[in-house]
Amino acid sequence: MHEIHNTQHIMHYLKQYQLEMVFHENLRSHMTLCQFEKCELICREGEASEYLYVLVEGKIKIFTTSPQDKTLVLCFKTPLEVVGDIEYVRESNTVNTVQAVSPVVMLRIHYRWLTELASDYAPLLQFLLKIISHKFYIDSNFSNFNLMYPVEVRLASYLLSISTDEGGTVIHEELDAFNLTDIANLIGTSYRHLNRVIQKLCSDGYIERHQGLIQIKNRAGLRDIAGHNIYE
Repeated sequence: MHEIHNTQHIMHYLKQYQLEMVFHENLRSHMTLCQFEKCELICREGEASEYLYVLVEGKIKIFTTSPQDKTLVLCFKTPLEVVGDIEYVRESNTVNTVQAVSPVVMLRIHYRWLTELASDYAPLLQFLLKIISHKFYIDSNFSNFNLMYPVEVRLASYLLSISTDEGGTVIHEELDAFNLTDIANLIGTSYRHLNRVIQKLCSDGYIERHQGLIQIKNRAGLRDIAGHNIYE
């Protein structure tokens, strides 16, 4: 992670997302910009939570891990999104692990300043309430999605979510954190069935798999299969 202390850059993002009233003047001097590299962890499940992050550039992945070390992707997020809001409200440790899927820029402020300096809480609380409500809506939809939709739909949705360029390339390094067995766990299927679905998407011309690389060949076709992408 690389920190940037630049008031002009911070104000640029606050104006871009109309957050000047949410983070008023006495909070801004305590805000920093944080840059994360692709695949870098932003926060880890179970660790102490100290900061509120606002995603202003890039894409992040949010996932949880079971006591048996099985992983479950909850969603992918693009701006505007907040990390650490539930932990701030509940005064709890980090609920889920958050990882950068692409290079990411986030505004960051320590909880201490939110508590000590937020003289007018109304805009901030309204903003957090809207964000948290949306998260619960996504979580509910995700559960239904994994129960009701076939693996082909879930995999198409997942591949679209982790592709980060216009060409649709999915680099195998992005999947290294989760081997194929864990990817199967993420989307709720078996390793063998996942391989069968990948082979089918390859034979149907939607993707191409070669030397640790998956290339999306027909993005529009994958979007038709995925329909509403629950991961985003």
